[in-house]
Amino acid sequence: MTAVTSEVDGAKARGLRELADAGFVVPPWRVIGADVLRRHLAETGLAERIAAELRDLTADRAQAAAEAVASAILQTPPAPDVLAEITAAAQEVGNGPVAVRSSGLDEDGPRFSFAGQFDTFLNVEGIDAIADHVRRCWAGAYSARALAYRLAHGLPPGGCGMAVIVQRLVAAEKSGVLFTANPMSGERTERVVSAVFGLGEGLVGGAVDADTVVLDSAGRVLRVTVGEKRERYDPDASGGCRVTETAVAAREELAVTDAELRALGELAGRIENARGAPQDVEWALAGGTLWVLQSRPITAGLDEPGELHVWDNSNIIESFRGMTSPLTYSFARRVYQRVYEEYCRELKVPDAQLSQAQEWLPALLGYFHGRVYYNLLNWYRLVRLAPLYKLGRRSLELTLGVEESLDPELADGLYPFTFGSRSEEILVTARSRLRFATRFALVERTGERFVEDFYRTYEEFGATDYDALTADQVYRRYQALERTLVARWGRVAVLDAVIGLSFGTLQLLNRRWLPDAPLWFTWAVAGPANSVESAGPAHRIAELAGVVRADDELRRIVTESEPRQARAALLDGGHTAFVSEVDDYVARYGDRSLDELKLEAPSLRDDPSTFFPMLRAAVASVESMTGRADVDAVLKALSPAKRQVYERVRGKVRRALELRERIRFCRTRAFGTAKVMVRAIGRRFASLGLLDSPEDVFWLYLEEIGGCFDASTVDVDLRALVSSRKAIAESDRLLTAPSRFTTRGAVGTRANRVAWARAVPGGAAAAAGAELTGVPAGPGRVQGRAKVVDLPSEAQGDILVTYRTDPGWVAWLPSASGLLVERGSPLTHVAIVARELGVPTVVQVPGLTTRVRDGMRLDVDGATGTIRVLAGPEES
Repeated sequence: MTAVTSEVDGAKARGLRELADAGFVVPPWRVIGADVLRRHLAETGLAERIAAELRDLTADRAQAAAEAVASAILQTPPAPDVLAEITAAAQEVGNGPVAVRSSGLDEDGPRFSFAGQFDTFLNVEGIDAIADHVRRCWAGAYSARALAYRLAHGLPPGGCGMAVIVQRLVAAEKSGVLFTANPMSGERTERVVSAVFGLGEGLVGGAVDADTVVLDSAGRVLRVTVGEKRERYDPDASGGCRVTETAVAAREELAVTDAELRALGELAGRIENARGAPQDVEWALAGGTLWVLQSRPITAGLDEPGELHVWDNSNIIESFRGMTSPLTYSFARRVYQRVYEEYCRELKVPDAQLSQAQEWLPALLGYFHGRVYYNLLNWYRLVRLAPLYKLGRRSLELTLGVEESLDPELADGLYPFTFGSRSEEILVTARSRLRFATRFALVERTGERFVEDFYRTYEEFGATDYDALTADQVYRRYQALERTLVARWGRVAVLDAVIGLSFGTLQLLNRRWLPDAPLWFTWAVAGPANSVESAGPAHRIAELAGVVRADDELRRIVTESEPRQARAALLDGGHTAFVSEVDDYVARYGDRSLDELKLEAPSLRDDPSTFFPMLRAAVASVESMTGRADVDAVLKALSPAKRQVYERVRGKVRRALELRERIRFCRTRAFGTAKVMVRAIGRRFASLGLLDSPEDVFWLYLEEIGGCFDASTVDVDLRALVSSRKAIAESDRLLTAPSRFTTRGAVGTRANRVAWARAVPGGAAAAAGAELTGVPAGPGRVQGRAKVVDLPSEAQGDILVTYRTDPGWVAWLPSASGLLVERGSPLTHVAIVARELGVPTVVQVPGLTTRVRDGMRLDVDGATGTIRVLAGPEES
């Protein structure tokens, strides 16, 4: 083979050349250089067409441009000399199936990784098929995600050099990824092995939950995590990959043997020495041979990785779904900081330690590509302020619904602050814990007083006409809101710790005294003692739907009128009493709406017409719910003495959860008031010419709005600032957000960009007969049609399938026959209300929104957490 260079063949091809030269066992391969693509584009006239398509490209046109370029490339056959190059490459690697891999010239470079941006195709056979997939790789250089990546990093969209590797396919019995240094901890002396059965496509795409084994540099096993490995990918006779379920027994065992782990550990040392830097290696085992499929650098700077941060959007996506405005993020970050500063003061944390806590209290939330994440390690520090840290951190993980627990060694090393001496630590800790015990005992009384005080103050803010004030006067009213309302939340922040500790104790009693209790019991037994205030919208919607069903004329108007004309149509029809009921609903629950905590999302009060789609869906839905839980039947197994103790703990949990829902409804109203304020500021700024539109205020940070009044804003050209952020957001919108990832040091480094890019989910649709499993959150069984939604509109009796929920979904629950959620916890707001309404509910279902498709017929058992696919969408 001729010399391979990064400039013509890409870093991936150069890496294969270096591996083969160093004696590693690499499947036969051949590279088709980027010069072949350039020649193909020139000879076929595609170069001019693509240049025209990409001229003045913006992020919002990336998808359309990518489709147009791909269509042109795929429909244009290669010229004879280009086809001869492809044929020669295929013949050189030998007959049989091959892998066709992209090798971008910019990929794995010193500044830009392009990780996850380009395509690989497995099990391709025959010259025609190989030529077709080479063209697909070429088209992938102009994919929407690749173009968005280039635009986001200031690279020319037309500079997409692409070589293609044709490599003999290894029909792997086992495969995976080997990191020669630990990319999560930055530890150079650790190796990390990820392994699955079959081909590695499922692991790389994120569809298969792989085994993970951490080795030391001598090959000794340090930590083992056995992945579920529910599926495996193998070559299909017709080309591509075949997905089959792994035998149950095999799922419970490591995919690799001890001997194979030793071989991988030895390979890690050899390959890192040969390439001179930590490597990310793809490997495969077949017929007793360990094959190296490719290797690339992990990152520079592992020796000095910086401080570890774990970012997780579990639970927080219930409040801040998807793209979230800078104003909402900065407002939420400020609220969290103020609340937990007051919480520290409530626990009598001394000023010296509170000053230390200022290093992490302002950073409880993070903001990546327009998405909000928990800065998770700081929440463990917060939990440590209360006693019983181990129980508290387990309860935190359960409440948040995180997919993985924090490494115990890491968790044990997290402290909120330090002390000058051991005696000072003992004294301060004792005082804080005594204070906590007092707050724990009095939490119901404190909470009741908080709610009373809140509504008294809330009414004062709600009575203000903010459009009659100047922008700076509105902002000062916001500051007063923060002082008088937000700061008071510190007094009831202890409630989260009360729920965590008491619920953790209840779980402990369940395991010891009720080991045979069904899975759903854990959550049902902890349900609030009374109907929670925040379930009011759902109950009221159901009542009004019953009124509509009983009156044919009323039903006709509600179901046939356009939402914006429905109220007028009702008045014209003489249904004034019913309109009064609707107006009362809007007045009482106008702040409760989808994405209600996002300042940029209009509330029901802003647009009352959105009430009618909710009502229409409830009218069309099944009226009776079947998921009521018979908790008392399970509790009969307890002796009278144990029952007394159990009910005392259970009562604490139930009262605390009921109080939490009342306080969260206060939060909804507080955010609703803030919405009114910032919208008034937006209108004022637009009238002054500071912004092009009132809605542009949401592209500013809260600190920037305040800075407009005290000259602390660095960029005074708000219109240009907003325009810049809108352009960046269009690129960010095309990115798939990982549910969890880690960074070290500065978050903008290449290593951290790779961490984001790699955490992209994927997977094939579930076949009829397949079974998915999650956490049972609401008992009951239902069969019905799946409705995969991002927002819950137009449910009408379907089984709602979604990635996440938010409190605004409550009003839509009466229209759902079942609820399935990929992310979330059984203790989230919506799960609690769903149990109260009797809606069968399952949460934390891995790969749910990828594997379940719209229209599938499902059998959902909310008591066991199992979901069975009865038929595909085409059969339903």
